[in-house]
Amino acid sequence: MIDVHFVPTPNGNKVTIMLEEVGLPYRLVPYNMLEGEHLTPEFRRINPNGRLPAIVDHEPADGGGPFAVFESGAILLYLSEKAGGALMPADLRRRSLAQQWLMWQMAGLGPMHGQAHHFIRYAPEGQDYGVARYGAEARRLLAVLEARLAVAEYLAEEYSVADIASWPWVRATYAISFDLEPYPSIRRWMDAVGERPAVKRGTETRNAPNLQKLRPVLTPQQWSNLFGENMLKSFEG
Repeated sequence: MIDVHFVPTPNGNKVTIMLEEVGLPYRLVPYNMLEGEHLTPEFRRINPNGRLPAIVDHEPADGGGPFAVFESGAILLYLSEKAGGALMPADLRRRSLAQQWLMWQMAGLGPMHGQAHHFIRYAPEGQDYGVARYGAEARRLLAVLEARLAVAEYLAEEYSVADIASWPWVRATYAISFDLEPYPSIRRWMDAVGERPAVKRGTETRNAPNLQKLRPVLTPQQWSNLFGENMLKSFEG
């Protein structure tokens, strides 16, 4: 059994989609980040970076005790290996493509879209530079993805961990009112991936209604737990 320390974010959905695709048994351990449930020493022992998701594998392949894995890309690779190389192409070139596009998502698509979400949805009004800077970079990365998918059905030419990593972040563009109409290849890919039964099952859990709004309303305590002093103090002791 694998415990998934989870919130229904794009990064959390990567993990649940992957687990559904490879058929490994798992249990969701949900967190309320607004209440600061992730800001505990107990969770820090699972993920020293204090972010969700993270997993604990209670039956690792080496036969040892429970093993924790953090960082969503690393989790995808761990689960692929645990499932006998599932969703990593066997062909050398395609496997490298899957790794390259996975790293692209981890280093670019996720962080830049995450910053766009922060400045558009959560930051105090008037953050014009942040909105413009990260909005432009988020659109640039969509253009990169569009160019790739215009010449390949999937990122590594076959469905792989790279698609699983990227798809939830592109789906989340609705939350920042990005229009995908200019990206026909992305829309084709979004539909194809979204119709997979494992993807549907892996994205069933949704955020609280407040967090689905374009401009969520947070109390000072909730803001502090997510972005402010409470979050920082939890790391500084």
